Parts: sequence; C-alpha cells; structure tokens
Amino acid sequence: MNTQALQLGAVLYPGFEMLDYFGPLELFSVVGSAAININTVAQHRGPVAAAIGSEGAIGPEVVAQYSFEDAPAFDMLLVPGGSGTLTELENEVMLDFLRTQSKTAQWVTSVCTGSALLAKAGVLDGHRATSNKQVFVIASMQSDKVDWVEAARWVEDGKFFTSSGVSAGMDMTLAIIQKLWGDEVAEMAASYTEYTWHRDADKDPFAKELNVLAKQLGMV
Repeated sequence: MNTQALQLGAVLYPGFEMLDYFGPLELFSVVGSAAININTVAQHRGPVAAAIGSEGAIGPEVVAQYSFEDAPAFDMLLVPGGSGTLTELENEVMLDFLRTQSKTAQWVTSVCTGSALLAKAGVLDGHRATSNKQVFVIASMQSDKVDWVEAARWVEDGKFFTSSGVSAGMDMTLAIIQKLWGDEVAEMAASYTEYTWHRDADKDPFAKELNVLAKQLGMV
C-alpha cells in the first residue's frame, strides 16, 4: 500500500473521449487526495474540447492545468482514447511527452485507443496490451513489437495497464486501486459510485466485435 500521494497526470488532447477520461478519474477521486492527486495536462495550458462521438473535438472543454513543457514528472499517466487519437498519432510533441513521462512514471495507463498513442511512442514495445475492440486495428498497426491481446477487458503487464473501449477503463481503474490500496478501498470505490465492477480481466464480452467499426470505415 502506498503511503505517499501519487501524482496522476491525466492527458488531454482535442477529441478525447469523455468516459475514457472521467470514468477513471471519478474512481480515483473517491480514493481521496491523501492517496492520489489528479493533474490535468495537455500540449498547451487551457481549455481542451472533448469529442462528440466521431464528430471530433466539438464537445465540452476541460482545462489543462499544465502544458507538456511545464508539467512535473508524474507518478502515473492516464491516456484516454477518442476520435482525436488519429490526429495525435502524428503529433510528435505528444509522442515525445509520452516517451519522457513513461520512463520515470511508476504506472502508465490507457483507455480505449489511448494504447495506440503509447504504442506509437514505443513505450509498449515488449509488453502485452489491449485496446478498443471495434477499432482494434488502430492500436495494433502502431507497433508489431507489442503483444496485442484481442480478448481482454484490460491487460496488466508490469507498470502498464491498458483497457478495452470506454467503460472498460473503469474496470481497469478498480483493478489498479485494488493493487495499490487494497480490496477494501476498491470495493468502497465501486460501491460509492454504484458501479458493477467486472473483475475478470480476461472476460471480454466485446471481443466478438473485433474491428467491426474499422471494417465499416475501410480501415481493414
């Protein structure tokens, strides 16, 4: 169990998926500031628009407290997915930030297509990882040095936690809470948020939808 508050860097970019982001952050917030502090960070300080489905960054704005340049070294990273992922895959500033922070972070986590960004940055090479099932190819095509797990609610490999799409990030987060602060705290967080926790990382009810949307979009 950790005795000092972890500093969590929750990464923002235009077109991030709201539940990818706020689902895990809500659960971490329940644990309390004595255990974990949540910091918002983006390429530039200030407001960053969330995605509205596949329509892009036209949703509500969230304020980034830190820029990539002035951010401290975080103990934990949270990288969400979203329709903006495709743009960020070509953003070397984002990729460099992920590389730098991942070197020193105790824990590196992603939800949905956030793992595509980590893979493109090279930080998942040699590790097992998963991603959103309907557009799994977006992540898997970023690196052939990652052991991509097609059927998993989330995957833990060393300091890396990667989850399947959107709501799966909450199951992953509860597993992280359980690992760092124990069963009782994880159960409390699930109960407080009235969330039904899917505890089996290998049970993936959406694996049957592997690349369904990607095929519709002509990605595969």
